[in-house]
Amino acid sequence: MAGRIDAQQSSPAGLDHLIAHAPKSPSLAAWTFDPSDLRQDLRQLPIGVFDSGIGGLTVLEAILGLDAYNNDTLQPGADGRKDFEGESFVYLGDQANMPYGNYPAAGQIDYLRELILKDAIFLLGRRYWPDTNSTEPVFTKQPVKAIAIGCNTATAYGLTDINSALKTWNLPVFAIGVVQAGARGVVQLPDAVIGHESSIAVLATVGTCRSEAYPRAIQQALGQAGRRQPAILQKGFVDLAAAIEGDPQVLARNSVQQIVHRDIREMLESHKQSGSGQPISTVILGCTHFPLVKEQIINTLRDLRELKEEGQYPYQSLIAESIHVVDPAEWTARELFRSLALARLRAASTDQQSGSEPSIDFFISAPNPRCPSVQLGPDAGLDPSYKIARQPGQLTVEDTIVVPLQLDQIPAGSLNLIRHQLPHVWSGMKRQNDQ
Repeated sequence: MAGRIDAQQSSPAGLDHLIAHAPKSPSLAAWTFDPSDLRQDLRQLPIGVFDSGIGGLTVLEAILGLDAYNNDTLQPGADGRKDFEGESFVYLGDQANMPYGNYPAAGQIDYLRELILKDAIFLLGRRYWPDTNSTEPVFTKQPVKAIAIGCNTATAYGLTDINSALKTWNLPVFAIGVVQAGARGVVQLPDAVIGHESSIAVLATVGTCRSEAYPRAIQQALGQAGRRQPAILQKGFVDLAAAIEGDPQVLARNSVQQIVHRDIREMLESHKQSGSGQPISTVILGCTHFPLVKEQIINTLRDLRELKEEGQYPYQSLIAESIHVVDPAEWTARELFRSLALARLRAASTDQQSGSEPSIDFFISAPNPRCPSVQLGPDAGLDPSYKIARQPGQLTVEDTIVVPLQLDQIPAGSLNLIRHQLPHVWSGMKRQNDQ
């Protein structure tokens, strides 16, 4: 399939150039970091999470709210204390360059891979801009000790590159992604839910579906567990993530609910035409934006199951009576805890305070007003045509900059979703903006 990424795919020249460029000391230029910052005791450094926008906040919320392990023994089982108690975090939303899912469809996979690696480099470094009007960057951000990719498309196209770069740089930092964690969540479902008589539906962006990352990861995880292989179908939602982000051009055509209904019905029609007939019993929320509209997705499936047209129920046999939802965010949080414990990178227990609010620094990318080549759209963001026309390897062109996130940079609809559905994240955002 066009756009498929294989784990052993070689790096393009632009990516190799970026890997060679990044470990500069002192790290003054864009997309650089100081390796000496990461060759000491890392335990008190923050954990980094990134996404192409606000979707990765669902992963951060799952991390902040997780209580699945005993903090003292590290064994599975809740102990009434948050598992990441005492940790601090840095979140990056690459809002200026989103949505990442559009780049594979435009044949810009190499540029997408560069964007993803740049996100990781930002987290490893100290460099950011105080605001879009600043004339110079500052270097007071803490580097991170671990990276959680809170984006399915970025995981599919960039996790291998990030891990390869970390190995090249000889850093004791690790990276995990949501796709593999989500696949391991599928393995936890009983045989009665997944098997030869049922289907798994992966709801994701077009870019994630194009990569075939989820089918491969699910098949591998089930195979390693000696489990049966169910049918897997994918549906690439073209503009749902952008609608959730509050994109005015998308929302001018359809509401979030209309997009959900349209795309799920298209998926069911395609499933019916395939002739497989295996009802969908499991839905994977394969885009980190989608947990924000989980209720609309499940209600739409239930409504379409009961839909009656001309005396017939066209979709009833294609949707199981009970739908199981796999949210990769929760499984990413679990994997992050286990990986930190295994690497002995958890924050020192002497600095943990039970019940204390975690420290979170939120950053967002924005068009660079000082870059002469930048082309803006009507919403003051990067022009969509300009975004996908850029070429990798242009490391002297800093057309986007990373600044601390301000609440007024998030569309009102998206902010409302965060406020009501991501309470830990919302609390952290308010603290940053009140300072």
